Amino acid sequence: MTVKLIRGGTIVTASDTYRADLLLRDGRIAAIGVGLPAEGAEVVDAAGLYVMPGGVDPHTHLDMPFGGTVTADDFETGTRAAAFGGTTTVIDFCLTNKGRPLSEAVAQWHAKSEEKAVIDYGFHLMISEITDEVLEELPRIIEEEGITSLKVFMAYKNVFQADDGTLYRTLLSAREHGALVMVHAENGDVIDYLIREALEAGNTDPIYHAKTRPSVIEGEATGRAVKLTALAGSQLYVVHVTCEEAVRQIAEGRSRGLDIWGETCPQYLVLDETDLERPDFQGAKYVWSPPLREKSHQSALWNALKSGELQTLGSDHCSFNFKGQKELGRGDFSRIPNGGPTIEDRFSILYSEGVAKGRITLNQFVDIVSTRSAKLFGLFPRKGTVAVGSDADLVLFDPAARRVVSAELHHMNVDYNPFEGMELTGLPVSVLSRGEFVVRDRVFTGVPGRGQYLKRARYGAELTHGNAGSPAAGTTQPLLQG
Repeated sequence: MTVKLIRGGTIVTASDTYRADLLLRDGRIAAIGVGLPAEGAEVVDAAGLYVMPGGVDPHTHLDMPFGGTVTADDFETGTRAAAFGGTTTVIDFCLTNKGRPLSEAVAQWHAKSEEKAVIDYGFHLMISEITDEVLEELPRIIEEEGITSLKVFMAYKNVFQADDGTLYRTLLSAREHGALVMVHAENGDVIDYLIREALEAGNTDPIYHAKTRPSVIEGEATGRAVKLTALAGSQLYVVHVTCEEAVRQIAEGRSRGLDIWGETCPQYLVLDETDLERPDFQGAKYVWSPPLREKSHQSALWNALKSGELQTLGSDHCSFNFKGQKELGRGDFSRIPNGGPTIEDRFSILYSEGVAKGRITLNQFVDIVSTRSAKLFGLFPRKGTVAVGSDADLVLFDPAARRVVSAELHHMNVDYNPFEGMELTGLPVSVLSRGEFVVRDRVFTGVPGRGQYLKRARYGAELTHGNAGSPAAGTTQPLLQG
């Protein structure tokens, strides 16, 4: 592995912005300083560029079965697209089956990802039931596999949905064993009724996906999860928050000192419910859950990111082709596979719509797109910052570059892009994973299978460290352990 010296860039972390050079050795950041010697190193000119930690995407669905089909992106195409978008770590959701060992599902996800992933990755684990067998196996999965986050669905009745008792007992187990519970917060029972009611009335178009999943239902489920978390004395992470009602429930819980965290996604920041009304069934491209909301909710989400009431941005990447997959729902919106291709544009949309438009600061951007997820999910400071001893997962980012989003140019294995035609400011020019370029000057240089599986620390270990920030120029220090 070559030694590299990244010279002349502006380093940006969640807490600091400063000019310095980086010396990379053996996949890690070996030194940070001004005028570091270049002898024996490959010199990389970063003049005029930001040097940021690679993005950490806490929410992806790669090679996932759903609705009678399988997502269009697997771990190879999905992680390649992520790298082009500035993301160097993804955490994917491992789906389990009732009555089957948790370890069986984990083994399936390892088989999906090994020899394919271009960048580093980890798994969340879905919990659909709490039995004696699950309770016995769970501590072993947490310890041996380093899977320290557990997902409970409150929606998708008769598919993924768990009852409140399962959620509560998962929260208790997570408190005991140091895991973070994640919830998809929608009231699945009410949604099931509203869907049947809409179809019986002949309302079959894509827009009824949104009409049968109103924001009040997301707010109700979020509030219920927050209350159960308080009762259990546990910790909660609410995925893909879309609306003011859910933000309010999270904010109220946090104001009472509860250990509650919230994530939103780029699609909810820039798209709205009217996209589902596009003619000729084109609205099916915008069907995911929770659904897009009325545009008025966008300001609540941006304000929550700015104030810290929401802390992370996941892509919820779950790609299905329009032709042959989304079209399965013609004549019945409930059969449209839920999900969209977002992994490649997550990083740039947050910068362009957030930093470039003055909604959030540059340092907040790094925290939201990388650092906070690394801390919450047991990866900090190995991931999520630019610090001596951290992995050399880096993005060389041109803040002045502009591009227009297009399915013809993206790297996702899908036939449309929901952000088609958006003009974005800021572009990841080159991306390094553990000191090696996976994208260099917008050309793919990575190797499928080089991505490493990440065993993660138990919940809370990284939150005590704060931000590693900017070590003294030219110093070295050991990697902090979670």
